[in-house]
Amino acid sequence: MNPTVLVAIALLPLFAALIAGLGGRLVGRLGASAVTCLAVAVSCVLSLVVLKQICLDGVPAYDAPVYTWLVSDGVGMQVGFLIDRLTALMMVVVTFVSLCVHIYSIGYMADDPGYQRFFSYISLFTFSMLMLVMANNFMQLFFGWEAVGLVSYLLIGFWYTRPSAIAANLKAFIVNRIGDFGFVLGIAGVVRYTGSLDYRAAFAAAPHIATQLVPLGGATTVGALTLICICLFVGAMGKSAQVPLHVWLPDSMEGPTPISALIHAATMVTAGIFMVARMSPLFEYSSTALSFVLVIGATTAFFMGLLGVVANDIKRVIAYSTLSQLGYMTVALGVSAYGAAIFHLMTHAFFKALLFLAAGSVIIAMHHEQDMRRMGGLAKYMPVTAVTCWIGALALCGTPFFAGFYSKDAIIEAVGASHRFGSGYAYWCVLCGVFVTALYTFRMMFLTFHGPERFRETAHAGGDAHHADPHGHAGDPHESPAVVTVPLIALAIPSLLIGALTAGTVLYGGYFGAAIRVLPGNNTLMGLAAEYGGPLRAGFLGFVAPPFWLALAGALTAWVCFLKRPELAGAAARRARWLYSLLINKYYFDWVNERLIAPLARLIGVGLWKGGDQALIDGVMVNGTAEEVNWLGGVLRRVQSGYLYSYAFWMVIGLAVLLGWFLMQAMRS
Repeated sequence: MNPTVLVAIALLPLFAALIAGLGGRLVGRLGASAVTCLAVAVSCVLSLVVLKQICLDGVPAYDAPVYTWLVSDGVGMQVGFLIDRLTALMMVVVTFVSLCVHIYSIGYMADDPGYQRFFSYISLFTFSMLMLVMANNFMQLFFGWEAVGLVSYLLIGFWYTRPSAIAANLKAFIVNRIGDFGFVLGIAGVVRYTGSLDYRAAFAAAPHIATQLVPLGGATTVGALTLICICLFVGAMGKSAQVPLHVWLPDSMEGPTPISALIHAATMVTAGIFMVARMSPLFEYSSTALSFVLVIGATTAFFMGLLGVVANDIKRVIAYSTLSQLGYMTVALGVSAYGAAIFHLMTHAFFKALLFLAAGSVIIAMHHEQDMRRMGGLAKYMPVTAVTCWIGALALCGTPFFAGFYSKDAIIEAVGASHRFGSGYAYWCVLCGVFVTALYTFRMMFLTFHGPERFRETAHAGGDAHHADPHGHAGDPHESPAVVTVPLIALAIPSLLIGALTAGTVLYGGYFGAAIRVLPGNNTLMGLAAEYGGPLRAGFLGFVAPPFWLALAGALTAWVCFLKRPELAGAAARRARWLYSLLINKYYFDWVNERLIAPLARLIGVGLWKGGDQALIDGVMVNGTAEEVNWLGGVLRRVQSGYLYSYAFWMVIGLAVLLGWFLMQAMRS
């Protein structure tokens, strides 16, 4: 494998970002979009070539350093690439979805004054994600990890004159720093026991680290590898928005819609899922850490999905579905079904990007209105958007033969076959989550594209309102231009077909090989592979499986409550007011963070400032030392008066003291 090609894949988006961001008038708006789209397109094509080489041509995995930054105490810090089947798949998904978002943004951001800055940011985001997935060492992984977080901060707060956008990007940044603190501790643990930042050294040492114990005080100890894996997963909880570090993701909808698609589909939020799958040689030796992953993922999958049922902002409904689907992926990781997690990551990338971009098309047509209660009946005005959005919705619900069916059902079956601690709780969470997913998804589709036309009843209200509607004026909605609809069609095709075409290979055909390591007793997918009889058989059997009937029940509930008899939804909310209040307040996570945790953190900070900085450091160590020196100088200044009689006096006193001392010594002898 040619390392020059690998460097080009990663660096082309970076160079394009620099040109678009620093080129100014020399490049212009057209040049900024052209150079970034071209760079990402070339990276996508080269990524497909790499995938072909590894999967079809039998080229062995590439694992080598590219550049050595420094060596400190024997620990090398390098830029290097690990290109195996897992990496190649992620590279294609990231670059393809990013390319669709780039093209879509040409139309969506057409009249925004920050047009060049926007394209610079999203190209830089793509570079950061590629560096993350292509890394062969923890230092580069952490670089990509932090770079993705930094650029997401810039993108979520893209409209920086809007206070809500600034609050959202600051929230995302702080919450991710909490997770990243655990991530750094996990990396430090790896270096502590291996003396290296390379994946290869860490994976080889995993059995040895699993035998080590870390004292927690007294006679209490914890396995070193368990502690390392949990710390690494805390980082994943921040990036992949797992409870309780999920609170930033719904608020990230303050950014432009293309950013929602990029962050929530194949890049930032999937970084944690990819990282745990990449670290499978470590996690496999800690059943406790995997159970922790399993329970957190199950809780996120079910309880975050419920929030989508009461959300009215079309982008926030899709955001809560992202939280839920990330929970499904995390559950798969917890039962050692890493292949199912990555497969769902791949299918989810296509249909979730499709849903977000379709939502953006609707927002354009509705003159930047985002409240679904002010929509309805849009299917006849926007047929392409409606059809493609329905494909994404059916894939999200796990409808047989759609992409999401093959990945989501595999996760549910793998959890059902697992005997790991917490798998029973997780199974019911992911199974009930199917009903919830169908309920909020069909509610969104019915309120947006079907039923009465409610948009005539209300005046325009701002959603992505920092740029004018570039495609029309106030009046009836209309279909978006080709620059918007073509990416929708491009994403709808894999949302429909990619699952059936690749399930046999990626899920059950041993596609990942040595890229993912699963101990024999943990391989839940192996038993499912024996029952898989091809995509057609699996699809038809899906119609008699419990998930399909639960999804159908959710769809019928949405049809009755939000289309045929919408008064039933209001009556249910009034009758179960406590539950509605709990959901509408998002389980009070934000309230707890803002009213309890944030004031406590500020109190601790003020205490450290007043007591530590001002009193101890400034008052005692700095100012106190200066005052003591000043006092001593004052005393010595009195002795050094400059008068001859003063010096003579002190000489006599000194002579008397010495004479007295000699007399005492003579008397003793």
